[in-house]
Amino acid sequence: MNCKAVITDLDRTLLRTDKTLSDYTAKVLRRVKEKDIKIIAATARPKRSVIEYNDTVGFDALVCLNGAEIICGDTQEERCIPHNVAEKLLKDVCATGEYVISAEISGVLYANAVFPQWESVLYTDFPLLPKGSIHKLIFSYSDEALNVIRNALPDSLYCTVANKQLIQIMNKKATKLNGISKVLNTFKISPEEAIFFGDDNDDLEAIKTCGIGVAVQNAIPEVKAAADVVIGANDNDSVAEFLLNFFFNDMNSQ
Repeated sequence: MNCKAVITDLDRTLLRTDKTLSDYTAKVLRRVKEKDIKIIAATARPKRSVIEYNDTVGFDALVCLNGAEIICGDTQEERCIPHNVAEKLLKDVCATGEYVISAEISGVLYANAVFPQWESVLYTDFPLLPKGSIHKLIFSYSDEALNVIRNALPDSLYCTVANKQLIQIMNKKATKLNGISKVLNTFKISPEEAIFFGDDNDDLEAIKTCGIGVAVQNAIPEVKAAADVVIGANDNDSVAEFLLNFFFNDMNSQ
């Protein structure tokens, strides 16, 4: 395979469970970059929570918020949920019960509960929404919430479950694969020339489409079944080990 791009999910894939990026993994990624291989992050995180990792690695592009926010060089593209569509959906869902809700709007996470780890802003006026670009609506996961949301979703939106903890709702154009395809096209790289690493539902399309789809051991069963290769768990720097073996054939090199 003539690999020209390495694309990786962050949480539970490249990052350890404690959300850290090891010095070892960062060093390997920088070493791969020196071979003129594009290093791309594709994550459910917003741009603001990727900056610390980007400062260490120097990603060539970022696909954030599952493709609702794409940053490549000096260009940025957004694939948002129309304000009226988002409010109608929230109104329909909230009519069935009380839920823990958050919304990514213009770089701010508004939530009706306190999430200090995500620097959320307390907001209690759902189903009404603040003004701004709506990138994602998020509900805390439950089977009941998932069923209600699926029944209320308009054709222009889709939902996906992350780590059996969150239900994410986005514009149908805002998928990791669509964002990745946009970035690869900008770099004039085909999906067949890319390696993708992932672990969860949002990664399935890219796992199946890229030249080599790699699942970490802690991935959900569906992702491992779809992958070309299953490597070790995220806490073992397994993405870095795979890249060293693939590009340099020296897995023990530090």
